Amino acid sequence: MIRVAVAGASGYTGFELLRILSAHPAVSVSTITSRQQKGVRLDDFYPALRRHYDLVFEDTDPEKLASSAELVFTAMPHQASMEIIPELLARGVKVVDLSADYRLKDAEVYREWYSAHKTPELLGEAVYGLPELYREKIRTARLVANPGCYPTSVILATAPLLSHGLIEPDTIIADSKSGVSGAGRGASVALLYSEVNDGFKAYKVAEHRHTPEIEQELSLLARKPVTISFTPHLVPMSRGILSTVYSSVRPGVSKEEIDRAFRDFYREEHFVRLCAENLPVTLQVRGSNFCDLGWKFDPRTGRCIVVSVIDNLTRGASGQAVCNMNLMSGLPEESGLQGAPWQP
Repeated sequence: MIRVAVAGASGYTGFELLRILSAHPAVSVSTITSRQQKGVRLDDFYPALRRHYDLVFEDTDPEKLASSAELVFTAMPHQASMEIIPELLARGVKVVDLSADYRLKDAEVYREWYSAHKTPELLGEAVYGLPELYREKIRTARLVANPGCYPTSVILATAPLLSHGLIEPDTIIADSKSGVSGAGRGASVALLYSEVNDGFKAYKVAEHRHTPEIEQELSLLARKPVTISFTPHLVPMSRGILSTVYSSVRPGVSKEEIDRAFRDFYREEHFVRLCAENLPVTLQVRGSNFCDLGWKFDPRTGRCIVVSVIDNLTRGASGQAVCNMNLMSGLPEESGLQGAPWQP
């Protein structure tokens, strides 16, 4: 059994990690940490996990984490992960980081969107944890930067079109909608039931922190700098993301070429399901590591419209983190992630 620990286990992504790992055939969770919940039993804090674990939240001590685990998931706030990751790596522990601290390769870009980076020397080493793009690098990595939820949905929707040169890179518009759990578990007036229910709103327009992450990866696929328009929205549901991605196709590109690009790019991918006939909905991926993709070519406007759905807590965070752990540990990629989605 592989011993793993979860640092920052009291949030929604921490809970989702523990939910998935409770059924993983090759993993034992040895330690969970939370500075705010230190000393509290996990099953008192999250009764849903009763009879699955006999663990107590501990303080986030890198030395204790390193002595109790071969791999650590850091599900901590941005800037907090980089406080402990260097010490974990120095002690020979592999890390899957669910924060944004190591997703961006340019320390100056990180400073612009977050703050000054304390360990920029690790940015070049960290592997961006999207298996469909970087599977072989993830296998040999000691530090994987788990992608953000919005970027996962947008990048997977756009990758086949960019890699086959079918669209104009400077025309990409991503319109994304997320469930409320994407904002985390912290108390906020803006997330109260009466503030969210029956409402639908855009937020962080033209300034969301996931923008440079999306542009970084799309630029690599396009082999040229890519700037996109990205608008996130909050939907009154607990979990799920639906991204609608628009782009102008290059002159002469046909519907058949677009169809072929998606089929070829994802032919061998277990966690991407193509829905060429019926556009996907968030309900059909709930609680799973799947990304479902559907698309339409509009000859009238010359645009391709791609609809991408994921569960923001699973494929957008913890499920993808477990998938990365599997690759780093030499396990089958689907281990612990084979359950069907929840519907209804």
